[in-house]
Amino acid sequence: MSAKSIWRTGATLEWAHQHAGGTLSEHLGIVMTELGADFLRATMPVDRRHCQPAGILHGGASVVLAESVASLAATLVVDWPRRVCVGQEVNANHLRPVPIGQSVTGTARPFHLGTRSQVWGIEITDAAARLACVARITIAVVAGPGAAHGA
Repeated sequence: MSAKSIWRTGATLEWAHQHAGGTLSEHLGIVMTELGADFLRATMPVDRRHCQPAGILHGGASVVLAESVASLAATLVVDWPRRVCVGQEVNANHLRPVPIGQSVTGTARPFHLGTRSQVWGIEITDAAARLACVARITIAVVAGPGAAHGA
């Protein structure tokens, strides 16, 4: 028995790639890799752009990955462009260092999908599938540019 999809009609991995283009996600090499029935997954390299001086993944880069994958996932749930999703609060616990030269994978799953807010949990794992960071983000769902035009 397959799980029921949480995504709006027309939500695809290709749509996610298109809308991440030209953003901070693209600059940091974040790539959306999998759209499951109830999750969105992305990868990010760990290179000089992502590291602190000690040569390990910067905690802020982990938070960028977490917010990027969760915000895009949130957008794939709503009636876009009538509704848009923006991060309202994010927190993260960094559990293990990830050295330069590896990659990390972030998987976002919803805890709550409301009409005005969403809450997502994100697990970030290293190349050996060990948990490196856990994050939670609250998303505000607000009127988008298409709301005024009835799009």
